[in-house]
Amino acid sequence: MPPSVRDALERGDVEELRELLAEDVEFRSPAVYNPYHGRDTVVALLGVVAQVFEDFRYVRELRDGRHTVLWFETRVGDRELEGVDLLEEDEEGRIVRFTVMIRPLSGLQHLAATIQARLEGA
Repeated sequence: MPPSVRDALERGDVEELRELLAEDVEFRSPAVYNPYHGRDTVVALLGVVAQVFEDFRYVRELRDGRHTVLWFETRVGDRELEGVDLLEEDEEGRIVRFTVMIRPLSGLQHLAATIQARLEGA
């Protein structure tokens, strides 16, 4: 993983992240069953997430070849969240699969409702 992926995610810089995603990237959200596909779709979704997350920070990282696990902590309103980003790269170092897991359930539900409200207001 290029060193700027973690930095871009921590800063919420989705335009920098755009260049690090494969064109056909698959994004698996903890809030919906079906994955999102395609760089533009994922960048738009992560842009909303970056607006909703407060005090976002990575607290741990584990890398094994083309696979990276990034543990994070954040807040959405009064809800504290913990989660992991599971990243899988292709041979060129671009992210081809981006899976997110978040706990606790009540925090995830609050996050999903907040994002849905933002998307409906757009």
